[in-house]
Amino acid sequence: MASERAKELAAKQKAEIKAAKLRKKTSTNPKDWGAFKQFREMLKITVEVDPATRWWLIGAFVLVAVVISLVGIWAPPWWMWIISGLLGGVAADLFLLTYRAKKATYKRFKGQPGSAEVALNNLDKKKWTTSSAITATKQLDVIHRTVGPAGIVLIGEGSKARLQAILTSEVKKHEQVAYGVPVTTVLMGDGEGQVPLEKLDAHLKKMPKAIDKVQVAEVNQRLKALDAIRPRVPVPRGPLMMPKGAQKAMRGR
Repeated sequence: MASERAKELAAKQKAEIKAAKLRKKTSTNPKDWGAFKQFREMLKITVEVDPATRWWLIGAFVLVAVVISLVGIWAPPWWMWIISGLLGGVAADLFLLTYRAKKATYKRFKGQPGSAEVALNNLDKKKWTTSSAITATKQLDVIHRTVGPAGIVLIGEGSKARLQAILTSEVKKHEQVAYGVPVTTVLMGDGEGQVPLEKLDAHLKKMPKAIDKVQVAEVNQRLKALDAIRPRVPVPRGPLMMPKGAQKAMRGR
């Protein structure tokens, strides 16, 4: 009797392990992917937007591998330097692909409503708390919010003329719960006085520090009350027409 139960339990565990492996194999969530599949998907998406990436990667690999391998002529054993050259070429490609993938992501989503979220997702989540599309207009002018060392920052994307009134209203609402924490506005775009999408995360990181981690947590708690009374935002979160899993693949694990 006990042996039959043990067999049933073993069979059940085996089935669960098999189901978990199958789920990971067919999953569209990059967190379930292995390193090789993440690299392959990131390369595929990047090359679609920036075809020159393929040749940059080939050139970088060959250049680094050859330069390091040539050291073996003067510093034996030569085989050690060949292996080091191959590993160096792979490392160079990973670094270059990460850089070009980030640029390709911005290029892919630039101009789409909600695209600021792509840049905001590159902020350090231990320092910044981002709320995407906290409010929007029917014309898809969107306001995002991030809270971090610079205080409360409201990011507007869309028509500059329409955003001015919305941002002014949002600043007043946030100042009522900020209790002295600075509330700053940033207009994302390519016009005068605006910050381009590809420079948004760097711009936020360079803003003067105004509050510490404890104050960030306190502000986030107070903002929950403000968000609770907001009407439902009339646009979907994130850039529109975003391929499933594409953005996470660009960022890796």
